[in-house]
This record gives sequence, C-alpha cells and structure tokens, in this order.
Amino acid sequence: MRIAVPNKGRLHDPALELLERAGLHVQGEAERKLYADTVDPEVSILFARAADIPEYVSDGAAALGITGLDQVRESESDLVDLLDLEFGACRLVLASPEDGGVGSPEELSDGTVATEFPTITHEYFETVGVTPDIVEVSGATELTPHVDIADAIVDITSTGTTLRMNRLSVVDEVLESSVRLFADPELADDPKLTQIKTALRSVLDADGKRYLMMNVPADSLEELKTEIPGMGGPTVMDVADGETVAVHVVVDEREVFEVIPDLKAAGASDILVTEIERLIP
Repeated sequence: MRIAVPNKGRLHDPALELLERAGLHVQGEAERKLYADTVDPEVSILFARAADIPEYVSDGAAALGITGLDQVRESESDLVDLLDLEFGACRLVLASPEDGGVGSPEELSDGTVATEFPTITHEYFETVGVTPDIVEVSGATELTPHVDIADAIVDITSTGTTLRMNRLSVVDEVLESSVRLFADPELADDPKLTQIKTALRSVLDADGKRYLMMNVPADSLEELKTEIPGMGGPTVMDVADGETVAVHVVVDEREVFEVIPDLKAAGASDILVTEIERLIP
C-alpha cells in the first residue's frame, strides 16, 4: 500500500515525523526521492507536491494521501477524509486592501478577485450569490490588489502576518483547513489501510497525555480515586506488603502540575510521570 506524502515545504517534515512516531519508519534518506520503503514491506511512500496528492490518490497511484483539506477541495477529488492529522492548520480567507472600502463579499459583485484556488473561490461566491471576475495566479497573490490586478484576494493564511505586512484585512473566512489522511474510496475498508489509520490515530491520541504511576496506602485508595478518575478510572494492583497498592492512570498533561500535590496529600508516594508514545483505546 502506497502513501503519498508532501515532498517539500511546511507539511513535509511533520508528515514524516508522524509516520515515524506511528512506527512506519522510512528507510534511507527521504530527500530528493520519488519513492521510499518503510519497515513494513507492504507499505511504501510516494513523495509528491501537496497540490498533486489528491490526483495521485484518485488515479490509484497511491492508496492514501497526506495533504491539506484545501488541496482536496480545490482538486474536486472524490476522496474519503479518514483522519484529521492535527497539523498544518490554516484558513482560506477573502481579503482586500485596508483602505479599499470592501466590507463584505457582496460588494465584489462587479469586482475582480485573484487567487491560487479558483475552484474553491467560485464555490464560495456561488454561496454568497455574486459573480466577480476570478483571476487565477500562481504566486504572490497578496500583491495583486496593489498593482491593480484585483480588488481582493482569496488566499491561505496561518497567522495573518503576511496579510498585515501587505496592508490587507480579512473580509470573510472561506475555508478552515488542516492536513488530513485521505483515501481512495474503493480502499477505505482495506485492513492494511485501517491498520495505518489506527497507528496514526494512536499517536494523535497520546499527544498531551501523561502516564502516572504511584504507590498508595490501601486505605487511602478511595480518596485518591476522586482526585484522578483518569481514562475509565485508574488501574490498581496489590503490592506484596499487603498494605499498599500500585496505581496507574492516564491524565492530561496540563493537569499534572496541579494534581501531584493532591496525590501527595492523599498519601501517594514514589510518583512517576512518563510520556506516552501511542494510545490505543
């Protein structure tokens, strides 16, 4: 089974890191290669432009693709959105010059909009009910209003810094996007595909979680349970002395700082906090 992965840019390293954490270690150097094997002989990697990945999956060159929702929507590919991989978050926005006087999309009825995403932009203005002239550009979209090519733009923004630098303000949000795992619809139920999805989800589910282990006097166990209910309750095991129990529990990382004093107050000792690499319910 082949997974299409961005070959460069801001999505490349996070995608490979996620695959590595899920146990799909890429063999050899990933740079400047079209294909790469993984430790699983049934799974290989195809490196491609993020914008081309939807077509690779649609055409059967890859069974799975890791790319942005914006790229799939723009390509109009009929793919199954299997999993939000929780990186590459961005927004596709309608923006215009700060001093341009455009306050709503309806005001662009007779205007011109420049974008690298003509399909999404057409769909957006159809829902708004206006039909501006849409000009497709291949880069530097934010400059077009300042050289009289367009009255507004539809472009990707993560932090808004580029828009502010070019004296552009957001008029409306067109699409909220992130990197997802997409699949060929005909293979969506394949056992190997399900295995890959489960491995990736286990990494995402482990993020922000910590594993706590501690010894607790047996007669303090009920009090301690009220402090850390955990995921379905803590795991409790008897210790050889007959008076102590070992308690294991998964908690949110942000709760660790505050919960440890409460555990100590409830009689817990020998508290150990560790990271969790993968979490499979």
